[in-house]
Order: sequence, then structure tokens, then C-alpha cells
Amino acid sequence: MSEIAMPRPVLDRLPARRPKTARTLGIIGGGQLAKMLALPAAQFGCDIVILERNDHSPAANLAKETVIGDWDNPDSLLRLGSLADVVTLENEFVSADSLAALEEFGHQLRPSSATMRIVQDKLLQKHALANAGLPVPRFVAAPDRQSVLTAAETLGWPLVLKKRRNGYDGKGNFTLHSPADLNEAWARLGGGANPLFVEEFCPFTSELAMMITRAHDGATACYPLVETVQRDHVCVLVKAPAGVPEEIARSAGDIARQAVETMRMVGTMGVEMFLTRDGKILVNELAPRVHNSGHYTIEGCVCSQFENHVRAVLGWPLGSPALRAPAAAMVNLLGSCAGPGAPIGIENAQAVPGAHIHIYGKTTSGKGRKMGHVTALGDTLDAAVATAQKAAQMIRFGNDA
Repeated sequence: MSEIAMPRPVLDRLPARRPKTARTLGIIGGGQLAKMLALPAAQFGCDIVILERNDHSPAANLAKETVIGDWDNPDSLLRLGSLADVVTLENEFVSADSLAALEEFGHQLRPSSATMRIVQDKLLQKHALANAGLPVPRFVAAPDRQSVLTAAETLGWPLVLKKRRNGYDGKGNFTLHSPADLNEAWARLGGGANPLFVEEFCPFTSELAMMITRAHDGATACYPLVETVQRDHVCVLVKAPAGVPEEIARSAGDIARQAVETMRMVGTMGVEMFLTRDGKILVNELAPRVHNSGHYTIEGCVCSQFENHVRAVLGWPLGSPALRAPAAAMVNLLGSCAGPGAPIGIENAQAVPGAHIHIYGKTTSGKGRKMGHVTALGDTLDAAVATAQKAAQMIRFGNDA
């Protein structure tokens, strides 16, 4: 651990632990996921401390304190750890080496740096899943352009070239239809500077996901299998439960549970899967955190993915993941262009019966940026989707709003 060992003067600069009357949860990151984690934590009487690069993040107004610093700086992480009983994350982009500094100096980190080390590197993640016998698309490392061309001899065209780290919402992926696409893809993904891997193209019929919360003792709360609908690589709609045959839902659930167990996850994890044309389930990616495909659980389930994550990382019993109604839907609110982050038309959306509106409080909007979401419950999936979409269509973000 010499690369992350902290010099003794750093420890001398850390603030002394102050007397506390409540449990304190430290969250690395202050975005909308941290905000939605802070709400159930506060409900249980917890204090929240976040680590962010600025003091105006979405979660800042719910935090007792914001530590301003770099996520990858062990000094900043140790400052956060000194103020918290348990530290968790809202994203998978923090270096596992830096996270290990928290554990080295006795702070509780959940999920662990060992879990994060595997999951945050998508090539290591795929190897771990495959070694556990779980179904994944075929893949190989791509250290250079020639390795991609060699892979195509076995995997065929098209291929998907991916960043091993820090890719999300389609950022970090490029579909290659022939060798002619390789130079553009390599340049766009920063090949050489960024480690890449290549994966066979999967012609799926639908994209499925399941949120699972795993406690420290191995107990799990498994949420319903959902279908996610993407536009321009960004999720626009989540439908719960997924409209698939019971046998497929059962198979997907078994695969998702095994994936979470394989990673020794503590907290809530998202398991994204493909349903292929021949009815097979393939694991696409894992997210070692609360996830966009589980936002419907706030109103839709007895205990949300956020509340169960808080329960798991603090060592408390897990709550029920059961749906409160036969169906639930979630529609993402996306920015239309660059501009202010304040919503336009929210008062019209508030008048839609059964619509639950969440605005994240981001200071600026951007094209395709997730600015909020709308959830609705219904006796049927069509009814839930219609309510959520009706309200969502009334809210806009950006200068052209």
C-alpha cells in the first residue's frame, strides 16, 4: 500500500472527532444520488457529511457539513472519514487505491475498496462475472488497435469498444461496424491514455435491471425486475415490473443475486442485463451504488433503494422491497440545452393526480443532463406510465424552455 500510505503530518491536520448524539453517514459525492440517500438517513436521525469539489452540490443543503476536496485525494477522504461513522459512495469513479486509505486508517467504508476495485474496472468486472459462471457477452482486452481487429476474427462485426473505467450513459462506448470505424473510436475514447476492452455486440430485445441491497451479513432485499427504455444512451423510462414471462424474470433474478454476491457488495447495487432474441439473459454492467433504474422505489416500494442502502451500510435490518401497487413507472427529466437549472412548468406538473415530482437542484442544465424524475403508481403499467409521462412533459430545463 506504499502508493497510498499517508504521511504522518496529514493525520495531524485532520479535525478531531467531535462529540455526537447521532450516527453520521459520510457520502463521497454530493449529486442527486447523495441527496436521495441523505433524505432517509435524516429520517433515521443521522447526520450527513459529504465530500465534494464545491459547496453548491444538490446534497449540500441536506448535509451537516461539506468537505471541499478531490475524491481521489486520500487527504480529503481521510478528512471525511474523521467526521463519519461510516463512509459510502454515490458513484464508482473514485480510485480504489485512494479508498483503501480510509480502511487502512480504520474507517468503515461500505462498499469496500476491494469491491470497488473490481466493479469500477469493467474488464475486471466482466472477468469476475464470467469466472462465477454468469452469462456475459464475450469480451477481450484491447491494449492496441490490432487487438480489436484480432478480436473481430472471433467475435465478428459489429463490436463495442469500451472504456474500462469512468463510462456511463453511453459515454465511454463506441459501436464499431467495420475496421473503418476503428481510428475514430480509438481517438474518441482516448485509446492509449485510457485502458479499453472490446465486447461482442448483443442484439437484445429489451434492457432489464434489478436493484438488490445486500447487508453485511449477506441478507438481501431484491427489488422487482424492471425494463429500462433508453434514448441516445440515456434512460428515459423505467417500467416496474418488467413485462416478461415469469420464467425469464426468475432467471434474471437468480443471475442478479449471484452477481451481487460475487462482488461481496454491501449496500445497494444495480444489475443491468440484456434480454436476447432467443430468451437468454446476459449481464451488461454492474453499478456499485443506488441507481437511476431504482428511483421508482421511493414511492413505489415499501422501503426504497436509498433507505435500504442506508440501512445496509449502517448495519441495520433491511426493509421490504415489495411494490406498493401493481405497477410503477419512472420518467427521467432531462435538460434540453445549456441554461439555468430551475424547472419551468413544475406548477402544471404538480396538478397531475398521482404524479410524484423530484427536482435534483442542479445549478445548471445541459442537453441530456438528468435534472429530476417523475414517478407514478398504477393498477396497470400503462396507467402508471401515462401519469408519469403526462407530468414529465410539462417540465422543461434550459434556455430554450
